[in-house]
Amino acid sequence: MSDTNTWQGVQDEVRRRIRARQWKPGDLIPNEADLATEFGCARTTVNRALRELAGAGLVERRRKSGTRVALHPVGKAVIEIPVIRQEIEAGGQRYGYALLTQGILRPPARVAYALGLGEAARTLHLSAIHLADGAPYVLEDRWINLAAVPQAEHHDFSRKSANEWLLETVPVARGELAISAQPCGPDEARALDVAEGTPLLTLERSTWGLDAPVTFVRLWHMPGHRIVSPIAG
Repeated sequence: MSDTNTWQGVQDEVRRRIRARQWKPGDLIPNEADLATEFGCARTTVNRALRELAGAGLVERRRKSGTRVALHPVGKAVIEIPVIRQEIEAGGQRYGYALLTQGILRPPARVAYALGLGEAARTLHLSAIHLADGAPYVLEDRWINLAAVPQAEHHDFSRKSANEWLLETVPVARGELAISAQPCGPDEARALDVAEGTPLLTLERSTWGLDAPVTFVRLWHMPGHRIVSPIAG
């Protein structure tokens, strides 16, 4: 049995029992209090483990009805938020970074909608280019909710990217990711040194902390970029 003093250990043990069909699809599993007693851990530890498993599609949780093994468990893609610097260096390339713009603005309607903010919200807008061996790698266009991350207002992002700083500073509770191919406009074309209208892999990601929306970012990747993600099962 895994170390069930941690939520990861509880998650591993519950996952093992589901895969071994000790708990079959549709079965009601023991409640949090009983599992906490069995595993010798806090109830909050069990709660965190079951929330993660529900997010992975292995169990279904309903208030007052308990937790059941999903009738049709599904594998879900687990998208980790990469540190772009580490991603480039892992490929054996030299990392470079340049902050292009930084300023406090009201969020455009698209960003306000994605984060659930009012259009009068104060947000920090940043645009930056990440380089691999001196060549453009990805263009970052980011909006940070200053109500959630007030320390960002006076932070100097010219040395370390918001991508890396936020991952070090603000815990991520959840997020949404959209992936598409979009023709780049003149500003993106100029920053990435490609022809205007070139189709580029574009990621739009919204992330929330424990209590509030944190950031919306659009990443324009160079042609040929690939994303590899594990599948949780």
